[in-house]
Amino acid sequence: MTAPRIIRPDVRSVIEQPLTVGESPVWDDETGTLWFVDILAPALVRLSASGKIDRFDMPAAIGALGLCRDQRIVVALQTGVHLFDPVSGDFEFVSDPVGRDINCRLNDGKVGPDGHFWIGSISESKPQIDEAALYRVGADGSTRTVATKLTSSNGLAWSPDGRRMYHSDSRQCFLQAFDFDPDTGDLGDGRRLRSFTEDEGRPDGATTDRDGFYWSAGVSAGRLNRISPEGDIVEIYILPVAAPTMPCFGGPNLRTLYVTSLSTDRTGRFEAGKVIAFDVDAEGLPPFRFGANHPSGMAAADHPSGDGGLMKDNGEER
Repeated sequence: MTAPRIIRPDVRSVIEQPLTVGESPVWDDETGTLWFVDILAPALVRLSASGKIDRFDMPAAIGALGLCRDQRIVVALQTGVHLFDPVSGDFEFVSDPVGRDINCRLNDGKVGPDGHFWIGSISESKPQIDEAALYRVGADGSTRTVATKLTSSNGLAWSPDGRRMYHSDSRQCFLQAFDFDPDTGDLGDGRRLRSFTEDEGRPDGATTDRDGFYWSAGVSAGRLNRISPEGDIVEIYILPVAAPTMPCFGGPNLRTLYVTSLSTDRTGRFEAGKVIAFDVDAEGLPPFRFGANHPSGMAAADHPSGDGGLMKDNGEER
């Protein structure tokens, strides 16, 4: 196997005020806006094309966000999945996949090609245990548990054709891939693509590019790993942040990578907790939107709309 290419990108910061736990960057290709969260602040943040920053305080810890077909944002809070209207400030409850009986909170999540909000949880036990899970939430509030025995669900992303779903566990340090039906959200066979060492970077948030490569934030190693569909690390981007948490593609041509990070006192790097950006020789994919059956990331002709049908596994529907 060829050794990975080492790249030190020309990085710039896009915010001045560091975040405590920055996560879940999402580029809105319709407005040229970057959204992201500060989990424990807790806050939802919007960076407009003009550089204006709007901060929306949340009532509970926020793990992830997704775009909707209207101006609202789907958010994963400690209290469940809600729709948030940044104009009125109103919240609409959708679902609480975790409930209060399990010592977990919602963590990494994304809207998938099927228009559902896919959201995983993270164990908050000390030490962490495999009590977390991965859920699929519909716009009608229907919720299905699709994976269990996780510790820190993370790394959700889809292949360009929407027929493969990636998922990682940041504590168990593995990356897996599932066959995926982009019309219905049905999961097929899953397989483990690779495991990671601490030096390679525990797999945190992720995204995919138009060529089918998977970009994983190595939160323990200060780097971003570009991984082939076969599971090989082909490029390593050395970053000025000690703990990158999640990348997303953005910019006019979807050739800019935005990366969130968490604050840490392990190094003197001033960028810790910043959202950084750099240009790459790869093109990302437009985001999916909650409730849309053939979202902007795929051609409707290639993936005709379905009815969001039920999954064919033995998951729990609520």
